[in-house]
Amino acid sequence: MSENGPVAGPDGKLRCPWGLSAPEYIAYHDDEWGRPLHGVTAMFERLSLEGFQSGLSWLVILRKRPAFRAAFAAFDPEALARYGDEDVERLMADAGIVRNRRKIEAAIANGRATAAMHAAGETLAEVVWAHRPPDRPAPRSFADVPPTTPESTALARELKRRGFRFVGPTTVYAMMQAVGVVNDHLAACWVRDEVEALRQ
Repeated sequence: MSENGPVAGPDGKLRCPWGLSAPEYIAYHDDEWGRPLHGVTAMFERLSLEGFQSGLSWLVILRKRPAFRAAFAAFDPEALARYGDEDVERLMADAGIVRNRRKIEAAIANGRATAAMHAAGETLAEVVWAHRPPDRPAPRSFADVPPTTPESTALARELKRRGFRFVGPTTVYAMMQAVGVVNDHLAACWVRDEVEALRQ
């Protein structure tokens, strides 16, 4: 196994190597990452959190997740669409979240863009899943996992066209991994087959 290949966890099961460095990572890797999502708030939450993660450790985001949910109306896009300048200032004072003005303003703008899609009879999940790529061979190590794909680049372009912010191809690809649009669990990871069955 390469240093980027699967690693045995405390229970002896092989996992993607990133999923073992903290208890929060093990739970997220085993129970969430890559499992298909279609719900409004679930999809919007993952997109928002990936935007906040940019430049930071994902573990920071996982540990702040309850505070993010409280601060951002449980990631209800319609509720966020009503946030204004006072809410931005309130969020900038909230030590429980990542206090980055551009990211906070982007999350609110993305709530408005998502709400506008709903008003037009579309959903964020439909747009995201419409960019599902053809299945490719399971990666054997994380050296086989790209940071972006043509599909994530196309989806980023489409989201930006609709008024979304902080949705570059790398952030969008991370979200596509998180919500199961792609299955990037390693070939020998015990979760991969479960995820693949859910994606059929």
